Amino acid sequence: MKKTLLIFTIIFSSILFSQAQFKIGIAAGIHQATVIETNDLPGWDSLKGNYSGRTGGHFGFIADLPFSPKSKLSFQPGIIFYSKGRKYFQSFDTSKGPYYRPPSDTSKKLRIINKSGKQFINYIDVPLNIVVKLGNKTKFIIGGGPYLSFFYSGSETSRLITEKGVADLHENEDVPVGKNPGQYKVINYGVNTLAGFEAGRVTLTVNYTRGLNDFYNAINYPGTFKHQTIGGTLAIFIGKPVEFTTEVKDKDSDGIIDKLDKCPEEAGIAKFDGCPDKDNDGIPDKDDMCPLQSGPMANKGCPFPDTDNDGVLDKDDKCPNESGPISNNGCPISDTDKDGIPDRDDKCPEIAGYGRYEGCPIPDSDGDGINNEEDKCPDVIGVKENNGCPAEEIKKEIIEKVNYAARKIQFKFNSAELQSESFKVLDEVVKILKENEALKLSIEGHTSNDGSMEANMKLSKARADNVKNYLQTQGINASRLTAQGFGPNKPINKGTTEQAKSQNRRVEMKLSN
Repeated sequence: MKKTLLIFTIIFSSILFSQAQFKIGIAAGIHQATVIETNDLPGWDSLKGNYSGRTGGHFGFIADLPFSPKSKLSFQPGIIFYSKGRKYFQSFDTSKGPYYRPPSDTSKKLRIINKSGKQFINYIDVPLNIVVKLGNKTKFIIGGGPYLSFFYSGSETSRLITEKGVADLHENEDVPVGKNPGQYKVINYGVNTLAGFEAGRVTLTVNYTRGLNDFYNAINYPGTFKHQTIGGTLAIFIGKPVEFTTEVKDKDSDGIIDKLDKCPEEAGIAKFDGCPDKDNDGIPDKDDMCPLQSGPMANKGCPFPDTDNDGVLDKDDKCPNESGPISNNGCPISDTDKDGIPDRDDKCPEIAGYGRYEGCPIPDSDGDGINNEEDKCPDVIGVKENNGCPAEEIKKEIIEKVNYAARKIQFKFNSAELQSESFKVLDEVVKILKENEALKLSIEGHTSNDGSMEANMKLSKARADNVKNYLQTQGINASRLTAQGFGPNKPINKGTTEQAKSQNRRVEMKLSN
């Protein structure tokens, strides 16, 4: 199956990239293999340091197929044997234990000196890389791509050493394969990158691979297991490159073969039998008097002149030397204040304004420097910071009522849905906002640090949004409300107990003018 995959890749690439030079090389190298494991086991942070990488080797064949004879890009598939896995070693202070009781005599207590193990798995990898080659004789190469990995063989070893010697030894040279707990998956996949140099038939690269799916199912606990390797590879290409050619010729590479192309030396389009139309005016260049300027057939492919470049051709322009709109037959329309409103329609022709005010500026009825469109109190002098309304300090009792309401807001467990008792306190906030129309309200959602950051951010934002939405349904304009979710980023305590965490799960509401 693996051999068939490589042959298919090579044949497909050779058909896809005609005129390319295809070559095959022998590749080998050494690498350091590790396993990236995550799980929820108690004490895992202290245990994972006992795992170390496996120094292994890889060897096999790679192919090199340039995208074109002069291209700097190449497709490099391969079939590579890879040794992967990890080792485990943990030593113990014999003055403190732990102890081992032999199954044959459980009354004995033997101090354990160390535990060790190996998890060695071998694969046939099929990398599918795209590489870039920069330089002339000695080229710098860099690339990467996906890979498929097929299980080849594996072994597991665990050993326990006591003060009396080897007490427990388990070896398995034929590990199980499948999808069940304790089994290794047949197919693994991931990504790999490479960088290095190519000189003649020899390449020397640094390689990195990272698995994207779990290669192993643990028996007694959930976890993820992904391969990772980093190492170096030496490849030597064999023989002369094989050049793939095609019987069908298309000199100008326009997709129309030469025998059907009326302009075989110049790229064109099928509509004109392979001849070009550079200005896309529907007239082939060979019949176009102005091949680089679009024009009608009536003028032999040349454009009619438009001296003032106003979009009105001279033949239709009553003012050919002055720019003007089509609606005015090419003549300019007087607009003294340059506000886009002709003087004939402008009630303020010397002051730039807007069409909705018949060419006049936006009025400012109360003369406070804030125009009526931005002034929420257009007939009362106010300040910009309060949207044109007079500034006033928010009463302390109003702030306290809103803070009390915020503390009484409750949601269903692990949900953004408001509990029914929350509506009563929120109705009090609605009453305050309706009685004080200049006030704005900022709603902030907060969570404890339980769970993932992503989930907490979503939950806190959803809770703040639901409070905002309820206030809107009760007649509060959305422009007066803002909602933000901060997740666990703004705790009011360290959240080390359940009571402290519950205090961090809250909604805060802040008033402003």
